[in-house]
Amino acid sequence: MKTSDFYYDLPEELIAQTPVEPRDSSRMLVMDRNTGELEHRHFCDILEYLHKGDCLILNDSRVLPARIFGIKEDTGANVEFLLLRHIENKRWETLTKPGKKAKIGTHFIFGDGIMTCTVADVTEDGNRIVEFECEGSFYENLDKLGQMPLPPYIHEKLKDKERYQTVYSRELGSAAAPTAGLHFTKELLKKAEEKGVKIGFVTLHVGLGTFRPVKVDDVTAHKMHSEHYELPQKTADLINETRKNGGRVISVGTTSCRTLESVAKKEGCIKASEGWTDIFIYPGFEFKVLDGLITNFHLPESTLIMLVSAFAGFDNVMNAYRTAVEEKYRFFSFGDAMFIGSRIYDK
Repeated sequence: MKTSDFYYDLPEELIAQTPVEPRDSSRMLVMDRNTGELEHRHFCDILEYLHKGDCLILNDSRVLPARIFGIKEDTGANVEFLLLRHIENKRWETLTKPGKKAKIGTHFIFGDGIMTCTVADVTEDGNRIVEFECEGSFYENLDKLGQMPLPPYIHEKLKDKERYQTVYSRELGSAAAPTAGLHFTKELLKKAEEKGVKIGFVTLHVGLGTFRPVKVDDVTAHKMHSEHYELPQKTADLINETRKNGGRVISVGTTSCRTLESVAKKEGCIKASEGWTDIFIYPGFEFKVLDGLITNFHLPESTLIMLVSAFAGFDNVMNAYRTAVEEKYRFFSFGDAMFIGSRIYDK
């Protein structure tokens, strides 16, 4: 299968620049996984497609305000640091711009001295290993200094940083939001539970590799980035109980999906697990856990549209995307949602 097979034409004006209010007022394209049949709804209607005994699996990772701007101590030059991966203590792997100003041993100052850093090393791909210094909590200082690392296709400034967080986020560590969850309000989740839908959490810290384009023609030759995940015992028990009782396991987002399928592949079943995953899901993949998927609309030729095509069928998904463009749905991180599942019409 070729990467170009997953291309679709998207007018730039359909790329959502700001989130809608309230969160659950976004549109939702509903697809039957088996037939490809489509319905046009709004996200607040999601309860009509969730049944008593189903479970929703949400990624509770919280986005770091990971973009910070420093001044080079000796020249006063401005350099942008983007936190990519926590190594240990206050040592991080970062993406720096311009990188040529961040040589090993150089020092930078942030926020009039609130925080400083020293470049300790350079990785093979040019990222900088940086050692930060500050008084008190690193994360509290980062919250004062940092900006949300919005995707490169969003050009509007975000007025409220919490709008790039899910309402259930709690585990700091992501460089990008698990955006399918942005549509949920606390009230909507409460109504789902009142209907008998169980809620479970996993943690997968989203890396910037999620925006990295596929640069090879042959899909199977692409190398996925690695991300850290945790599936707790409580969630494993919930999933196994749901499946035993005939309920559906519905993943909120591709990150939750990748976590569940990674554990099933690694462990041979669903049980408590923690580690790193570079699982690459594309058409031909055999799903072992998922019955339903809530997701946003993804970039052309991206690994995420490949994952969705693996779950719902290539022809079904590409037809759905063409329809979404024709109907002027909003695309990408702050855009509209899809709900994909089998048996979704069983009322």
